[in-house]
Amino acid sequence: MPALFQAPHRVMFLAGATQGVLTMLWWAFDLAGRHAQLHAVSSWPLPAPWIHAMLMTLGFFPFFIFGFVMTAGPRWQGAAPVAARAYLSAFALMGAGWLGFYAALWLPQLLLPALGLVLAGWCAGLPALWRVARTPSNEQTHILAVVGGLTFGAALLAAFLGYAGGGPAWLAQIAVQGGVWFFLLPVFTALCHRMIPFFSSAVLPNYRVVRPLWALHALLACYGVHGALVLSGLPQWTWLVDLPAALIALWLTVAWQLPRALAVRLLAVLHIAFAWLGFALALHAAQSLLLFFEAGSLGLAPLHALTLGFFASAVVGMVTRVTLGHSGRPLSADTAVWAIFWGMQGVAGVRLAAEFVQLSGAANFSFLAALGWLAVFGAWYAKFAPIYVQPRPDGRPG
Repeated sequence: MPALFQAPHRVMFLAGATQGVLTMLWWAFDLAGRHAQLHAVSSWPLPAPWIHAMLMTLGFFPFFIFGFVMTAGPRWQGAAPVAARAYLSAFALMGAGWLGFYAALWLPQLLLPALGLVLAGWCAGLPALWRVARTPSNEQTHILAVVGGLTFGAALLAAFLGYAGGGPAWLAQIAVQGGVWFFLLPVFTALCHRMIPFFSSAVLPNYRVVRPLWALHALLACYGVHGALVLSGLPQWTWLVDLPAALIALWLTVAWQLPRALAVRLLAVLHIAFAWLGFALALHAAQSLLLFFEAGSLGLAPLHALTLGFFASAVVGMVTRVTLGHSGRPLSADTAVWAIFWGMQGVAGVRLAAEFVQLSGAANFSFLAALGWLAVFGAWYAKFAPIYVQPRPDGRPG
């Protein structure tokens, strides 16, 4: 097979990288009309904010999650590698579906078939991952959290498909809110909980691995309760779980020795990305308390601290590491990767500031954050996308 199809991370990471450019191109175009007043406001078959939320939560990040767990999962569990037919069918169906979805924004009759293809691809990849997750091993919590989260993701995508087909708006609400609290947060937290101490112990001398399962279980439980409270119309009570979750995440940040990790750039990006989790959960707690006391709101700042600060930063760090390691290249972050990562931190900061600084025209902060994403992630794409279609320089498979 051509090099692109020889490993699951190759096809999935390239698809995810392409999706990261396409979805933000569309979002920047939409914001240029609605917020920057650079052209007439566009009309879409679904509300633009929900399209954006769905594209990011269920369209952009899943490719990277599938690619990572299809590559690393079998190694975690001592299982046979994921078969090519499983990852190629998932890639082909999901990729074709999302391309069809973009076309459906102008040709609405393609909307349901396109989302149906995405769901079919998602479901095509799950059986192989559940086989890996069921493989007996000493520790299965992490793989079950990741594969379980992906399974929830398929159900949430089905809910959004039902809404797009004319169902009630609460289906979209479940998909959008659940995509963060029932899917992405459990998956990203489980991956970080397993991999950050492991990577740290490999490069930092005399590093003490701290990876208590109680912390992961507690965080997963807090996420589930938060999501249930929000979907029940009780966001003013989520502080009851957001505060302990923030304290646990911040404790892990300290226990994993962030200051020491700063000496190794490729490790530092993962630690810094995880530090966003405690900060974002603290913002969610503050948001809930403000609602509880009817004292105002932080808008979408807590959400974007999670999505841009934690999720996007973790993708840059983790996917860069996997790409370098599995392409036979040195495991080090050069100046370009370091600048790209800090550029993503700047994008997150601008988007958070957009909730508090209301400017019109081309100076609108939400619009500038979208352009910043295109510049930063576009640079990452230009650097790493060609690697996925090239054979390994050392001649080894994978």
